[in-house]
Formats: sequence, structure tokens, C-alpha cells
Amino acid sequence: MIFRPFYRFESGCAAYVFGCGGEGICCVVDPHEADVDAYVEFATSKAMRIAYVFDTHVHADHRSGGRAIAAKVGAKYALHRNADVRFPFEPLDDNQVIELGNVIIRVLHTPGHTPESLVLVVSDLRRGPEPWFACTGDTLFVGSVGRPDLPGHERDNAAELHRSLHEKLLVLPDALEVYPAHFSGSACGAGLSGKPTSTIASEKRWNPVLGLAREAFVDELGGSSPPKPVGMDEILRFNQGRA
Repeated sequence: MIFRPFYRFESGCAAYVFGCGGEGICCVVDPHEADVDAYVEFATSKAMRIAYVFDTHVHADHRSGGRAIAAKVGAKYALHRNADVRFPFEPLDDNQVIELGNVIIRVLHTPGHTPESLVLVVSDLRRGPEPWFACTGDTLFVGSVGRPDLPGHERDNAAELHRSLHEKLLVLPDALEVYPAHFSGSACGAGLSGKPTSTIASEKRWNPVLGLAREAFVDELGGSSPPKPVGMDEILRFNQGRA
């Protein structure tokens, strides 16, 4: 597998390009509009064709480069089918499997941060059938979880997030690596670590909210949220295709 993270340290944003070097096919996850050319140039330098562009949800803190990449290289732009957008996209479903050569991606629908949030669980068949890592979007961060208040109804969303975490993510292998869409500096959660990667085992041990019972989790997340991302309304209009 070829894998590269792209970090924007000033805003705490992370994107990923990974795929099968042998088959020359790859994907981009949670791209930032400002880095579209960098993703394409990296894929080209590794002789990989970008077949899919995934956004783990409709972002509220930065303009997505997903549609721009898809148009530039002829890739499929994919979101969970619940995404509230005004343009055509490739709809994804829970437990759907996507094959990129030896790289296998399983989609998990993980509502809570937003209704359409998803996680991508990735295996490399040359390494073995077991999942290797997950792109967790804004569902699970290092030391924190996604804020549930941005779509409104934060207590209901917090309950959904607790269910997604405990029924979909924390049942994955402890050794699974975690690659979230944000780290410290982002407004998409509170208490994010400056370390951008982790494992399921480490988050079970050290993430302070994952050990909370459902009601305590809802009280913790549903009652206090950081300031909303700067320019959120304009960013959402763009990412939803309403701009």
C-alpha cells in the first residue's frame, strides 16, 4: 500500500491519499480545497489513478476539494447517501465494500457528529485480510470525539454518536490505527490532541469520554460546545452545493 497524510497545521485538518501501487489505483479522503493540486501531484508521482474521493461527512470548517478533484481527474465523489447536498454524488451505504486493487475499504455509517458521518475501515490484502487502519473523520479523534451540536439537536446527536462509537468503532481490533480528519487546532471538537494518529486500544485507555455511560456521555457532550467554526454558514453552503 502507498499511504500519505496531508496535514494543515494552522487549522488542524488532515486528509489522506492511499491506494494500491501494484494496480496503480488510489483514493483521497477528506480533501481540503486549497490542496487539490498537491493530492493529484502525489498520486501522479506514484503512478496511481485517483478512482474515488471520499468526504467522511459534509464539512463545516473548511471548503472541501472533493468535487474539484473528481472533476479534474474523473474520479467518483462519494458521500454517505444521507448527505444533504444539491449535486450528484456516489452514494455509500453501511458495510459497503470498495476494492482498489489490493486495498479494501469497508464503509461504516457512524451518525452523531452529522447524520451522514461515516468511517472508512481499510485492509491491505498483501499484508493480510485483517483491517489495518480506519479514517475516522469527525467521529473519533485522538483524545476526543466529534461535537454533536453543529446540526442542532445536540443531545439526540450525542446519543447517536455514543451508539456509533460503541457499536461500530470500539468493537474493532485494538491494534487498528486511527486516522481522524482533525487534530488540535480544529473547531470540530473539544480537547483534541496535537498528535494526529492513534489506535483503538490507546483511545479506549486514554480518551476521557469513551468510558462514559450513555447518559453521562450525552450530558458531557450535549451541554458544552466550543465556538462554531469561523464562516461555517458560507462553508456549508459551498460544501452542500448551495453557494
